[in-house]
Amino acid sequence: MAACVLCRRLPRPRYLLGLRKDRTQAQYVSVEQKDETDDHKGNKGALQKQEASPQEVYRLFYNPSSYHPPVWTAASSRSQRDNDEDEQCLSTLAPSFWQQRNRYSVSCSRHLSSSKNTLLDLAFKDPEPERPSVSSFRKPTPPDVRVNPRAFIKCRPEYASMTIDLTKRPRLIEMEEALPLLQKVIVLKGSMKPSDVCQFIMELSRLHRSKIPMVRSDQRFIMLLRYSVEHLSLFTELQLLEVLQAFVWLDMPSDHTILGLYEAELIRRANQMSLHQLLLAADLWRCIGRQVPQFLQHLYDSVRMYWEEMGVTEVVHLLYIIGEGRQCSKDLMHPVEQQLMRHIHKLLPEEVGAVCLGLFKSKLSVSEGAVTRIVDKGHSLIEDMSDFAIVNVLKLLRFSYLYHRGWLQAMSQEVPRRAQNMGVMGLMHVALACSVLHYRDDNILMAIAERVPSLVAHCRIKDSCKLLWALGTLGFPPVQSPSFYPSLTNALRERKAEFQRYPEHLLTALLGLAFVSQFPEDLITIALSPDFVKLALKSTKLELKKDLLTLDETVRLELPHWSGPRLSCELREEVAEMLWKFAQSDLCQKPEVLEAESALQILLGGEKFVCKRMILPHTRSIDLEVHLDSSGQPIPVNPALHTTTIPPENNSSTSISHQGWGRMNLEATITDELLTQLTDNKNTTKPLTPSPISERTSPHGVEPDDGRRRFDTGLHLTNEIIEHLANPCSRDSAPQDSTNTLKLAIQVSSRNQYCFHSQQLMGLHAMKRRHLKLAGYRVVELSFHEWFPMLRKSRAEKLAHLHCKVYNSL
Repeated sequence: MAACVLCRRLPRPRYLLGLRKDRTQAQYVSVEQKDETDDHKGNKGALQKQEASPQEVYRLFYNPSSYHPPVWTAASSRSQRDNDEDEQCLSTLAPSFWQQRNRYSVSCSRHLSSSKNTLLDLAFKDPEPERPSVSSFRKPTPPDVRVNPRAFIKCRPEYASMTIDLTKRPRLIEMEEALPLLQKVIVLKGSMKPSDVCQFIMELSRLHRSKIPMVRSDQRFIMLLRYSVEHLSLFTELQLLEVLQAFVWLDMPSDHTILGLYEAELIRRANQMSLHQLLLAADLWRCIGRQVPQFLQHLYDSVRMYWEEMGVTEVVHLLYIIGEGRQCSKDLMHPVEQQLMRHIHKLLPEEVGAVCLGLFKSKLSVSEGAVTRIVDKGHSLIEDMSDFAIVNVLKLLRFSYLYHRGWLQAMSQEVPRRAQNMGVMGLMHVALACSVLHYRDDNILMAIAERVPSLVAHCRIKDSCKLLWALGTLGFPPVQSPSFYPSLTNALRERKAEFQRYPEHLLTALLGLAFVSQFPEDLITIALSPDFVKLALKSTKLELKKDLLTLDETVRLELPHWSGPRLSCELREEVAEMLWKFAQSDLCQKPEVLEAESALQILLGGEKFVCKRMILPHTRSIDLEVHLDSSGQPIPVNPALHTTTIPPENNSSTSISHQGWGRMNLEATITDELLTQLTDNKNTTKPLTPSPISERTSPHGVEPDDGRRRFDTGLHLTNEIIEHLANPCSRDSAPQDSTNTLKLAIQVSSRNQYCFHSQQLMGLHAMKRRHLKLAGYRVVELSFHEWFPMLRKSRAEKLAHLHCKVYNSL
């Protein structure tokens, strides 16, 4: 089988044709990089085949590695890739960058061809001259603590038939033993048999790692690869897998052209291979670092025939492969979940971690019950789990947004105990999981904050930014760990060149700092500079406009002395309009907000006294704005509404002030006379006298009830309510504008605005409270644990509750 590929001899590429009929076309296409490193996708680039059959035409797509650190070996790069498991929901979507050169490019060499003149000439595209060097953006950051993401394969001997153990290299041979093998390649030439090719490649893979680059660049080894392609269709399935395993030990670059041909051959034979052979092939591709979505699809299609034969090892390894492949059809996940639940009681500690990581990476949801059972199993084994496995469980909880009380309480003990031996990446994932789950535990946060400053040198830019965001979101105060925020902020300064490629990380970090009132002005100047704003707005995958507005308005309110750059008025108005449109379709329509708005309009006397709007658009939430004068009388805040529309059933209500409520319900109207009876003597035994009743209401008065009086609606006039009504309002400390108008921002809060089972506001909402006060507003909160139960009660009780809330704030 001959091949036609691009060969780089001179700046202008040309095609070389073999002598046989079949030709392979090589086409170079760039693929958009999906993360700040290729580690995130588990590959160093891909040459993906177009046609499955080797008898048909192959089309090889070249996707160069966007990162190729020159000082790391391929094995260490593979380890780093395994360790980089960030979630895709926050992943960087930035343009790909071509590597500057490929160390494994070879020139066309006709004189090394066999007697059949069948060359597989390997070539790679020159880098685009205008693209900047990766090193100008990113400094290599070696991991501080190395973990083994494949530790689960050591749990049971059954894994040996479907995985490769990277910690056990074959018995090594010396270079002196390898040279005769390379010489035989020239001597045998076209008379080589498939078994000879397989044996030679396997023997050469047993060289010491330091000698392998020398062999890979040897022209005789390149000839051996060409012969392997000629015999590709003659290899047995076992020989194919043996050669592929040898490629792992030879550290073959994942974008090597020859791998595309092997992938196509394995796809063609997928239906002839056993389940263990398919799983082994998928594992070998993973270890090489090559994405093979079409082969994996054949694996997923074939695995359906083996459900009844699958044991715990097959299920765990399949989930590992699904996770590393980052894609799987949704219809496969249900039977996989069923198999997992069938074997869950057999899982060992590291297998629990592998399962959680596979589900997290696949981004396919399983049922809440399944996640709960998995975490329950992990909780029962937590003392024997590695740090890596524990972090993987937290990743699954974060992705599933599931609060597991037992597990998180155990983390309060485990994280402080393990933190000193954990790496910065693991600590970042712990902090991120806590912030996403709104779980604040000072033991966990203090352990992270005390450990991280010593690891700053090992922080990737995303680690620093996400740590700042996570602890800022949870409201971790700088005073509790004075070195935490400054150390990470200094790390951002040292690596600020990387923000030119990843602008979203800088905004993430600065907002996390702003939540806890930390404002590094030099970094804010960069973030609000016209060039950076222009760069951020180019992002088509991530919406950074909202973050820019939040940062810009935060600077305006909290840094009054600021003389640095600001967003343009046009951009601020555009983003505010976008946020308001969303709020109108979502936040403004929530039942608890509509009920509060309606009740306030009745309480204050009409629509013109209540304005539902985003007072501070950059905080991304709405408020019910109310204005009161110095005597507590409501002032119109909706000038556009010249007429007040009252619901039909409330037409008989009268305008009210802080001393008269108007009609509370259909049974009785609260008048000044009635209030006088309440306020003159709370303990009076004289019956309360309600005002005349509307024709539509039933003639029920107000009767004593165990020394307390209530209306027929069920509103109990307790001593507390009477005291609220009678207590004179103190307005001395109220923030008022030049016209002595008190501006209230009435907020209908929800559980999502607070840390779980806590009165601690999440970062953005705590910052909003500060900003409202700076803008001259007094915050009145209708807390979820008070207002939500009130929705089921009568209007009279709602009005009583709102009256207390509004006028007690004076």
